[in-house]
Amino acid sequence: MNAVSWTLQSKDGEARSGWLDTPHGRIPTPAFMPVGTRAAVKAVDSHDLVGVGAEIVLANTYHLMLRPGSSRIEALGGLHQFMAWDGPILTDSGGFQIFSLEPVIEESGARFRSVYDGSSVELTPEDAVRIQEDLAPDIAMALDVCVGLPAPADLVEAELERTLRWAERCLRAHTKSDQALFGIVQGGVDPDLRAKSAAQTAALGFPGFGIGGLSVGEGRDERRLALEASFAELPGGKPRYVMGLGDTDGLLEAIARGADMFDCVLPTRLARHGKVLTRGGDFSLRNAESESDDRPIDENCVCHTCRTHSRGYLRHLVRVKELSAHRLLTIHNLRYTLDLVDAARQAIESGTFSDFVGGVAATRSSGSP
Repeated sequence: MNAVSWTLQSKDGEARSGWLDTPHGRIPTPAFMPVGTRAAVKAVDSHDLVGVGAEIVLANTYHLMLRPGSSRIEALGGLHQFMAWDGPILTDSGGFQIFSLEPVIEESGARFRSVYDGSSVELTPEDAVRIQEDLAPDIAMALDVCVGLPAPADLVEAELERTLRWAERCLRAHTKSDQALFGIVQGGVDPDLRAKSAAQTAALGFPGFGIGGLSVGEGRDERRLALEASFAELPGGKPRYVMGLGDTDGLLEAIARGADMFDCVLPTRLARHGKVLTRGGDFSLRNAESESDDRPIDENCVCHTCRTHSRGYLRHLVRVKELSAHRLLTIHNLRYTLDLVDAARQAIESGTFSDFVGGVAATRSSGSP
């Protein structure tokens, strides 16, 4: 029996809602995972995450294997105890981060330089599994090969095949019965290669699937076609996780095609640069218009930041580089994103998802954030 399972609740077209059962609780899907790369979501703590409505978070294998090291986290009780988070945790395998370091990819694994001290590091599929078993998240990801786009078709196909071979090695190495290991679909933006990767990854019997290799330079239409080709070959009773996607339009487009889970640094990264997400459109608090504005960021938002502070005050914090600005804007942006996927779920269950998407687009294009 798998440690993690997904149950369909409702469908509206291809969009679907469901329940993801994990060793640390049941969560509704669609679900967005705030990114806690180094076992911390930047600028906020676990109390803040509960306050914004987060139910599952993501941490990064690559960074944690280097600092403080997976054995140290294991000795301190695993990620849940280490970061004081009682809900489900997913760790990504580090493939995307390694891709950004221009690694040497060989059949045995990937070799790259540490971002911390420049030392040479090798990560094999077996290493990725062992490290994630030390970290002890609810969901671990197989090690994949991410290819930047655009790329020659023969390279995309070759690394797709390597990802499949690595997936088999990850499955053989995985021994932790209270942890699920998800496979990752690659294939660039070629629908045929995506379908091939999805079908062969599904045949390996993973309890869930990540859609990797997107948000790396492709266009929106290319991404939609890649998702449709992937989902058509994946089993309907298992969760589908689109990796690295977190903008409003992208989330809704992926949900419309049957995606269940997401992660992205976008909401937190934008917050650290003074930009906020709202139902009426996104804007920067650095703009002079906010200087004397006594309204909250979003009058319909119930987050701590919107219930407590004005745009004028928050702009002041941003301009004087007060650290609390990072926390307050992060709280709001995460709440916005989590509310968006929750509202999408409700619309799926009421059979009004298409109208909901149209309403979001109309409100955000109104020009009055």
